[in-house]
Amino acid sequence: MARRLVAIGNPAAGGDDDEARHAVLRTLESEAEVVAPDVAAHGGVDRVLAGHPDRDPVVLGGDGTLHTVLAALFARGELADRPVGLVPMGTGNDLARSLGVPLDPEKAALLVLRGTERPLDLLVDGEGGIVMNAVHVGAGALASQQAAPLKPVLRRAAYAAGALLAGIRSRGWRLRVRADGVVVASGRRRVLMVGVGNGATIGGGTPLAPDARPDDGLADVVVSFAVSPWARLAYGLRMRRGEHPERGDVVTVRASTVVIEGEPVPANADGEPLPAAPVRSWTLHPGAWRLIAPDRDA
Repeated sequence: MARRLVAIGNPAAGGDDDEARHAVLRTLESEAEVVAPDVAAHGGVDRVLAGHPDRDPVVLGGDGTLHTVLAALFARGELADRPVGLVPMGTGNDLARSLGVPLDPEKAALLVLRGTERPLDLLVDGEGGIVMNAVHVGAGALASQQAAPLKPVLRRAAYAAGALLAGIRSRGWRLRVRADGVVVASGRRRVLMVGVGNGATIGGGTPLAPDARPDDGLADVVVSFAVSPWARLAYGLRMRRGEHPERGDVVTVRASTVVIEGEPVPANADGEPLPAAPVRSWTLHPGAWRLIAPDRDA
């Protein structure tokens, strides 16, 4: 029996143009029954999902679009019941990179038709919001803010430019960080950034938590105390190569719950900015959703 799919795209995503979208839909339609409603015209993602309850969603977009679809499924109580396909057509596509989903849209569409439903972990914050890939607070979130207006021109390089600007301007924040109840940062030293990684990379391939895996039942927590000017520069350079956990002013742990308290600090979840807040928390839910992806052992 042919798989029944509803394709959900984001025309603003970095790689989503009409020609590529039509090619992906043709590939999906070769082996599945597909509908591709106009999300805006139908009143948003939630209404599209409600209007097609017997179809599995396929995201044609980047991490932001996937996050939106997962958040809607989570709010509807359908996250465990409806597997999700992903055709990476965004700027960063970080979760796809972590899982080996092809970045070529047509190859990814074939994977949606023939891949494995793979259970993946999910971070849920204290307000009921979700994080599928990674959340970071401090300089990393500031970098994303700086990168946002540069993305149309610089695309993936925008995050590196934003990180440079953020590194120049960041002085750190006094934050208390607890991982599974254990104090990782006491608040006495300033913190440059905190990363909580379900997936390994952010910003189109920057390894925030190089060893993180989205299906291992724990989040990787990275806390950087590199707040002096030279330390910030060195940290940024090592982070681009995924070598920052080796620094003496970086602490890494693995945990299922993370709490950050202290000065209001900017945050970014799955590429989307969050308002500065004095308290944030996340709890990891193992195997909370399923993505059609390459087999883990492939």
